[in-house]
Amino acid sequence: MAATPLTGGCLCGGVRFEVDAPLVVASYCHCTRCQRRTGTASSAQARIAPGSLRITEGAELVRGYRPSQGFEKLFCEACGSALWSRSQDDPGVVSVRLGVFDADPGIRPSWRQFVAYAALWEPIPDDGLPRYDERPPG
Repeated sequence: MAATPLTGGCLCGGVRFEVDAPLVVASYCHCTRCQRRTGTASSAQARIAPGSLRITEGAELVRGYRPSQGFEKLFCEACGSALWSRSQDDPGVVSVRLGVFDADPGIRPSWRQFVAYAALWEPIPDDGLPRYDERPPG
């Protein structure tokens, strides 16, 4: 477990944030939406405790995209860095992209979801993590 607060930011440095509670759980998402949003085969993110995220610099640069389904995607308008996503039904449910933390966040993904949509050009590694065609049950 990493010491809190965990700090992070976008590529250009305009947005800075901290998470003041331990991360709850992490996973990989292989859905088409994550592929297009990141330009990669999957997205690695960690769910945070409700209310534990605080933007310390650049709140005015944070913009969101609200798809018709799924979580709102928040990013830096200056550099385009994907920062976190937020439930449209419950704004307290937030997942931060693991790549935007400054240091080891102290958590590892525990499963892979939406593998039915995995990119054909990058096979999913045989890492022993549970795989779910859609969302994990429960």
